[in-house]
Amino acid sequence: MSTKIEWTEETWNPITGCTKKSAGCKFCYAEVMSRRLQAMGTPGYENGFKLTLHPERLLDPLKRKKPTKYFVNSMSDLFHEKVPVDFINKIISVIEKTPQHQYQILTKRADVMYKYFKTHKVPDNVWVGVTVENKVSGVPRMDYLRKITAKIHFISAEPLLEDLGELNLKGIDWVIVGGESGINARPMEESWAVNIQKQCKKNKVKFFFKQWGTWGADKTRGSKKTNGKSLRGKIYNEMPK
Repeated sequence: MSTKIEWTEETWNPITGCTKKSAGCKFCYAEVMSRRLQAMGTPGYENGFKLTLHPERLLDPLKRKKPTKYFVNSMSDLFHEKVPVDFINKIISVIEKTPQHQYQILTKRADVMYKYFKTHKVPDNVWVGVTVENKVSGVPRMDYLRKITAKIHFISAEPLLEDLGELNLKGIDWVIVGGESGINARPMEESWAVNIQKQCKKNKVKFFFKQWGTWGADKTRGSKKTNGKSLRGKIYNEMPK
């Protein structure tokens, strides 16, 4: 499915729905969108944000020959505790059968992902990532991520909820930073994002500033479009090779 997410090209959601895991989940955009789609009667969202498997969507990437960057489960978490290992295996099987595509897998359940990939090889066309929204629950996920053998390791510091301090970027290829959007969005300080950008530059890690979100650099509430995507006047949209 086409998407407005700036750092990918398409989304693939063989699973929808989730449960809150940490502070970054408090005002989950996927939950809001799922309930809206449920109210609209959109097929696949009859259960709202309740975890739901969609086997009928498994083969969708096989139908697309053009090389595409897919964000896997933008509306869920592949490594949710209630997702059967057999279903994850089926998703990985489709990924292996479509080497022309790149797949970005992002989770807040880094321990579950690490456990899975201890006994399963990460396909070469998979980017593995974890959400790092704060110090207490986000930063420790990076240690699990580093232990996974993969071509690309990335972190998503979105919504960035505090200054993450000094980060260990060893083994990290790409960092996404963004502020929160939505009616209940929490503001992001410019210095928090700049701190990460400087560390990425120092460590030669690709940096992508996705958005300010609901709150701009000037602490003014506005639309995502109005607040823009520049950090101190510069656009950062670097991607790993």
